[in-house]
Amino acid sequence: MRKKNFGNTDEREKSRKLTEAEQRRLDAFEEMAEERIRRGYERVDLTVSLRRANVFGVILLIPLLIGSMLLFFLLHEDVTGFRAGTMVLFLVLFAVLIVVHELIHGITWALFAEHHWKDIRFGFIREYLTPYCTCTVPLKRGEYIVGALMPMLLLGILPLLAGLLGGWWLPVLLGVAMTDAAAGDLLIVWDLLRYRSGREEIVYMDHPTQAGGVIFQR
Repeated sequence: MRKKNFGNTDEREKSRKLTEAEQRRLDAFEEMAEERIRRGYERVDLTVSLRRANVFGVILLIPLLIGSMLLFFLLHEDVTGFRAGTMVLFLVLFAVLIVVHELIHGITWALFAEHHWKDIRFGFIREYLTPYCTCTVPLKRGEYIVGALMPMLLLGILPLLAGLLGGWWLPVLLGVAMTDAAAGDLLIVWDLLRYRSGREEIVYMDHPTQAGGVIFQR
């Protein structure tokens, strides 16, 4: 598959002003990339723009919300459990779980990383009000995918199923919201799975300042 079908093409997003910590991580990453290229590797960008992720999130939310509500109504005759306080609690928990989402990325990748927690970094993109987590060392493809999808599983799918089966509105709403919050992670994994390298040696690296990763292959 042609590489031009992949990678973040949003130049404004890629040229955003970095923090000092981000710039140090990016400089170290680019130095590592240049060293690998000198050793005969080819660099393939599989990053994803936040704008693309946000658009996909809006598209995903509609069928996810409608489908979950229909299932809830089909499974439970009494739907009077929803209260105004439920929405207030939902908003508070959602804000907390957005941070927990990134912690789960970090904890999962730390299990596979060479120096574990020391190889994990966190940041915040002010322009998009988006926290993020990045791993600074190579991971195997399966390890990268597991770390990318774990927040959606733990904070989205499982609460959604529990809420549907138990008849609880709050976990249903949180499950829908946190599954949708993983839209960018789904795009990252989708691009990673659909890219066909055909090379014998492949190194998977998370990008230090953008969503998604970079492949080095030879």
